[in-house]
Amino acid sequence: MIAHEAESFGSHTPDSSENARDMPLDLNHLRRYTLGDEALEAEVLGLFLAQLPETIASLRSAATERDWKIAAHALKGSSRAVGAWRIATLAQEAEALACGAEPEACSEAISRLEAAASEASDFVKEAAHRA
Repeated sequence: MIAHEAESFGSHTPDSSENARDMPLDLNHLRRYTLGDEALEAEVLGLFLAQLPETIASLRSAATERDWKIAAHALKGSSRAVGAWRIATLAQEAEALACGAEPEACSEAISRLEAAASEASDFVKEAAHRA
């Protein structure tokens, strides 16, 4: 299923390939952690994609700097775990923002995260259809 799609992207490590970082998801990264178990890959990606809108909503509704930082940090970690490098980078940038002082920057960060999340979701759907 999705694991076989990863083969077409070559062997990537998070640090060694700009191509992997340009993809919405580095499926080879995920594959290393799931040991090629297609059902597990699908389950992990499904959980990640289901949680994305909730975490982004937590950013949008963050009442304090602490709430913002917790949500951004959680998103950064979960994105790195599945190889969603673009989302992880955007979450890291969001985590560094001070929303009380930079509300426009925080709003823009959410917009960029939503776009990247949509792209990742579309990528997974397309990969599943090709498998």
